[in-house]
Amino acid sequence: MAGRTPPHQLTKPVGTITRGTTGVNRLRRSDRWLIHDELVTTRLRDTADPLVVDLGYGASPWTTFELAARLQRVRADVRVVGLEIDPQRVVPSRDGVAFARGGFELAGLRPVLVRAFNVLRQYPEAAVPDAWSTIRSGLAPDGLLVDGTCDELGRRCAWVLLDRAGPRSLTLAWDPFTVERPSDIAERLPKVLIHRNVPGEPVHTLLAAADRAWARAAPLAPFGPRVRWRAAAEFLHAEGFPVRRYRRRLRDNVLSVPWWAVEPTATG
Repeated sequence: MAGRTPPHQLTKPVGTITRGTTGVNRLRRSDRWLIHDELVTTRLRDTADPLVVDLGYGASPWTTFELAARLQRVRADVRVVGLEIDPQRVVPSRDGVAFARGGFELAGLRPVLVRAFNVLRQYPEAAVPDAWSTIRSGLAPDGLLVDGTCDELGRRCAWVLLDRAGPRSLTLAWDPFTVERPSDIAERLPKVLIHRNVPGEPVHTLLAAADRAWARAAPLAPFGPRVRWRAAAEFLHAEGFPVRRYRRRLRDNVLSVPWWAVEPTATG
């Protein structure tokens, strides 16, 4: 309708301004996972409106442009909107990517995919459920949310995949050549889990088992860390951990499990 006010001008941003640190190619590991994950790619291909929101892209929008370029391999007509709660970080639209002011309310948009990396890490743990609920309520019916954290160079990453019903999985991804053991990723666990890496919590049990499997696979070290990790992941699976098996060769070492395998205890 002519004269209609854009959604981002009708809603008040929900959230607080974060530090906004970013870097070129910092989110490459999660992007690689997104463009190969069957659930994510199916949702992108099947939706009538392939709208994706990069929430809290930071002081520079490089990772938003990178996300758009990578998702175009899945669907050429994907639309990416970068949202920032700090109005000074909102930049002009460019290269087919739009930018607007917005927070957890998603500026009134209804995306099929939201990526929120290094956003909730700067909030208290108690704020996570409400933030998740607000974002999920704004998703398209088949929409997905990726809530993740990574280090400054993107060598260690971890993220939770959620849909409108709640969390579905936890995935850890790391550079095979610069990370010594799987538990080193603990410092980059998403906010919902980072304080739960203690004895008695499922995520601690998983990481400890991953380290044992990694040590058990040490005889394969001469063949490289990727070969060694594939063997370690098989050891984990044989021990009863519901580790996702990947049929394709991976550039990164990846450990992915269903959410129920790491869900925090009620008394944690």
